[in-house]
Amino acid sequence: MENTTVAQKLEALVKLQSIDTKLDNIKKLRGDLPDEVQDLEDEVEGYKTRLSRFNGELDDLEQSIKDFKTSIKDSEKLIQKYSEQQMNVRNNREYDAISKEMELQQLEIQILEKKIKEAHVQVDRKKEDVEATENLINERSADLESKQKELEEILSDSKEEEEKLNTDRDKAVKKIEPKLHKYYEKLRANLSNGLAVVTVKRGAAEGCNIIIPPQKIAEIREKKKIVIDEHSGRILADVDMESLEEEKPKRTSRRKKKAK
Repeated sequence: MENTTVAQKLEALVKLQSIDTKLDNIKKLRGDLPDEVQDLEDEVEGYKTRLSRFNGELDDLEQSIKDFKTSIKDSEKLIQKYSEQQMNVRNNREYDAISKEMELQQLEIQILEKKIKEAHVQVDRKKEDVEATENLINERSADLESKQKELEEILSDSKEEEEKLNTDRDKAVKKIEPKLHKYYEKLRANLSNGLAVVTVKRGAAEGCNIIIPPQKIAEIREKKKIVIDEHSGRILADVDMESLEEEKPKRTSRRKKKAK
């Protein structure tokens, strides 16, 4: 690569640009489908995460109800125990103390029953959330499956061509020095049409249509150095002389008209 001439470097860049343009056109055929598929996948995954959380909360509520019922049974056992103890008290003081404990346990039962009712209301609401989320998952999964099928068909049609282009691209990249390749990739990423290496046609750089001075056109034709368009940063690889010759009569005729 060290002995590569500027002309060979430009040839390699033109080849790489041609390959990338073809790959860009293939990607354009897919349109927004890849992004739509990705968005739907993320959306479905988000709903699944939400569903998992709802089911976890539902399990916690149902476990709480079981715990409350167990606590009620414990309180009922204590009340039964205290009731039996009251039969064997020796004085009013002991009777009153046991009665107070029984009242506390009865109050505890009332509180637990209230908590059970509240938990049942939350369970019903949570089941509605689960059902609504499951419906969303089913709907969006159906949309996702349809979009994936559509994308797979498009990918299948262009698979062989794309694989060949990517193989050719790897070969082309190897012929370009790393620093120049890095500049090319960065430039392509910043340009909306991806044209980093262009030809001068009709006296203007492709992609931006800015007129190139004659002196610079001469430098581009010589191919003794890499010429960069100062306005867009594009690499000016060649000059289309036929289009340049076609422009000359037009420019001359305009001057004649002005003279009249």
